[in-house]
Amino acid sequence: MTLTKDPIDLKILKILKTDSRLSNKDIGQLVHRTGQAVGSRIARMQDEGTIQKYTIALNHPTTQFIRVMMQNNDFEKFEAFVMQFTAIESCYKVCGSACYMLVAHFDNQEINLFIEQLSEWGQYSVDSVVKTIEPQT
Repeated sequence: MTLTKDPIDLKILKILKTDSRLSNKDIGQLVHRTGQAVGSRIARMQDEGTIQKYTIALNHPTTQFIRVMMQNNDFEKFEAFVMQFTAIESCYKVCGSACYMLVAHFDNQEINLFIEQLSEWGQYSVDSVVKTIEPQT
């Protein structure tokens, strides 16, 4: 991935992060370029891999970051276990003090049930988000 340093591209990326549904023409008005020029820049950034996908942001009432320190090497079984839970947004195999980092959206009752099962795989720690700080636009 080549992240371009061009100021116009950076402005376009910032706008797309805020609202990826805007038309090229609308973005062009914000960056003082034509819609066609914006479309060309977006296409180039997609080709370069700078822009990989367009997605939505869900407003979850709770978010947890769960670190898992495995007690064995059953990584594939653990990954299959984790993927059974729809409340788990993502699972990362990491290096450092933990083997895995999970991003989840369990309610209080669900998290208790999950960690009861999780404890069979090893040690864990759960950090719950109390406030999300959004970047200024």
